[in-house]
Amino acid sequence: MPQPLKLHPDRLFSSDLEIRAIARRLYAQVATLPIVSPHGHTDPEWWATDAPFGNATELLLHPDHYIFRMLYSQGVSLEDLGIGNPDADPRESWRLFASRYHLFRGTPSRMWLDWVFSQSFELDVLLSAETSDHYYDRITEALTTDAFRPRALFERYNIEVIATTESPLDDLRHHQAIRDSGWKGRVITAYRPDPVVDPEFEGFHHNLEILSDMTGEDCFSWPGYLAAHRKRRAFFAAMGATSTDHGHPTARTANLAPVEAEALFGRVAGGQASPEDAELFRAQMLTEMAGMSLEDGLVMQIHPGAFRNHNKQLFDKFGRDKGADIPTRTDYVQALRPLLGKYGNEARLSIILFTLDESVYARELAPLAGHYPCLKLGPAWWFHDSPEGMRRFRENVTETAGFYNTVGFNDDTRAFLSIPARHDVARRVDCNFLARLVAEHRMEEWEAADLAVDLAYNLVKAAYRL
Repeated sequence: MPQPLKLHPDRLFSSDLEIRAIARRLYAQVATLPIVSPHGHTDPEWWATDAPFGNATELLLHPDHYIFRMLYSQGVSLEDLGIGNPDADPRESWRLFASRYHLFRGTPSRMWLDWVFSQSFELDVLLSAETSDHYYDRITEALTTDAFRPRALFERYNIEVIATTESPLDDLRHHQAIRDSGWKGRVITAYRPDPVVDPEFEGFHHNLEILSDMTGEDCFSWPGYLAAHRKRRAFFAAMGATSTDHGHPTARTANLAPVEAEALFGRVAGGQASPEDAELFRAQMLTEMAGMSLEDGLVMQIHPGAFRNHNKQLFDKFGRDKGADIPTRTDYVQALRPLLGKYGNEARLSIILFTLDESVYARELAPLAGHYPCLKLGPAWWFHDSPEGMRRFRENVTETAGFYNTVGFNDDTRAFLSIPARHDVARRVDCNFLARLVAEHRMEEWEAADLAVDLAYNLVKAAYRL
């Protein structure tokens, strides 16, 4: 017999009755606040065209590397899941997922997915091999209705603003189409320059040629290259961007003399860069981008520490973002010192730091953000946007950095319907954390209530200048 699907109203709240009661009261004040999603990888074409999603597999399975990385680890091929294989039967791909749903027990994916199944599609039995077709048919049929078109879902879940992430080489035509449509939903872009900043990015030199053509600048000269970035940043800002996004392998920064920076760029642009040159150039460009952010006001996000495309066979066959990015140890104290030596005391500059290395929370990130006026901490990125990851973050950084040197929740997702699910998890975890402080008489409940609203809504808007 199928097992029931039930979402307990006290999920993620403490088993301690006093803490649970306080957490309930705090959560009641934030549960329905608007969602601000300032850093993600959803597709702006969804809202530009408002075309219906095709089926359950297309909506929930294909965009979510959390799901298919787990299935791949258990021997399921990406081709059978329909990744990079347009000939795959989406129903059969869904059956592969459903029959292995038990693999997600105890994971954040299970919590998000159960929320989506229950709250979005009103399913009341657990996903399994037995219920696979029932799920597929219910979800796919719902997607044919106007209520499940992208714009309707945006409004249904009270999303105030969502930021997508685009390369400088993107013409932002989907964002322009959203503007031209007259729809009132706020979907903005973010400037992600990695394809033209990282000399080891595939097609880097061709990307510089495209950037030259787009900007009318000579991107094989150092002055022209920097001028091109300023032009594209201005264009992105005109299209609604309030932030930039930098996904480097490390947090290393540099502050080279102008003649040294130009010589380094000459080796990079000439295709003569060594691996050390590539790392030094990325380091110098973080400092250059910080300077540009001081000029144009765009908030800078730095999230290093991922060994991207670790599985070369998968990367060669399917491309980027197919679940084979692995966290690495990351230094911030020494790595950021050149940038902070130049700009760290600038209160007008806003740099949000993320990490995949939890060992640096208390040792490095909290002390840095607790001192430098330009720094804030972005919690819960990627592997750590989970209940335990959120708790560990709060426990490790709050004593030194406080709450107000953090920037609220950041969902960092490609799967649209996991956005409200993830925000619900974050609000519950934060309310439970605050409730414990109240129960231990370390904070008054009215202060916790203020903080709950700040963590769910106010801090993220202020940090991203929304």
